[in-house]
Amino acid sequence: MLPENFFATSNLPTYVNVGGRWLMPTRPRMDGVIVRRGDELETIEPRRVRRGEIIALGLAEDGSEGIVVHSAGFLGGALSANEFRFMSAEVSRERPVNYEDIALRVEEERRRSGYLVWVVGPALVHSRARQDFEWFIGNGYVQAVLIGNAVAVHDIEAAIYGTTLGMTNTGQAADQGHSLHMRAINRIRAEGSIEAAVARGVVPNGIMHALVTRGIPYVLAGSIRDDGPLPGVITDTAAAQDAMRDHTVRATGAIFVATALHAIAVGNMLPAFHTHRGDPEPLMTVCVDQTEFVVTKLKDRGTHQAYGVVTNAQDFMHVFRHYLELCRQR
Repeated sequence: MLPENFFATSNLPTYVNVGGRWLMPTRPRMDGVIVRRGDELETIEPRRVRRGEIIALGLAEDGSEGIVVHSAGFLGGALSANEFRFMSAEVSRERPVNYEDIALRVEEERRRSGYLVWVVGPALVHSRARQDFEWFIGNGYVQAVLIGNAVAVHDIEAAIYGTTLGMTNTGQAADQGHSLHMRAINRIRAEGSIEAAVARGVVPNGIMHALVTRGIPYVLAGSIRDDGPLPGVITDTAAAQDAMRDHTVRATGAIFVATALHAIAVGNMLPAFHTHRGDPEPLMTVCVDQTEFVVTKLKDRGTHQAYGVVTNAQDFMHVFRHYLELCRQR
């Protein structure tokens, strides 16, 4: 139980006056509290506060109570309408997408050893963008993947049976296709883990194969509707959030593709900035969905720095890959 006047954090740079020094808490996120641990301040989830810990109190964000929230700062500035920018205008499918600028930003993160976190939904697998994602993983544009059971199941089904949810890559229903995702889960359970299935050649290609063989970390967060689930899926919601947060605190960029619930969940864990290279920099966040609703919902839930791309997963992954390949030639 926290005191009534505890300070509730936002995802913007925040500084707390401690003994005459303005300190920025580590591990920033929205909907957290600031605790003092030794000489440092840390932003944590309220459920993780221990009895007797010192926490930041106050409701004001203007410094009058010892806490300042930098509500504009690096998020402002005069940019042209064609530039990749944060705090951007309305989301619309009629708005042109500046793929070249997004690609330049992502390529810059790769060259600067940034930490790009990808959050994707099963539509990416169904839409034949699976091989494109393998390319991104293999070429250094993915440092962590945060997904649900369904993405892994459908990807593994494609690797074993050549279908996703019983559909071939041409969209035709396969014989007994309705059961193939369950058979895929059963095969992995028989092997004991996804890693073991990859090592033994049961899963010879695909997203999970690329992640395992290249040692890219991933988190499979469970859902009430999961089939199986696969071995390795974290079914405890709080434990899954903790596992994902270990990656969001390292992120210098995040890309959400075709996933409403996971995008909002991870977006709520992401700060609008990072300090991994010293001073606060905007944390590049790109949200891709075929409807304006998901992108708008993400912004409304606090991830206001997200740049919205309204298109389907297949088109985005194909075109984005094309522009990144052009960047690599420069």
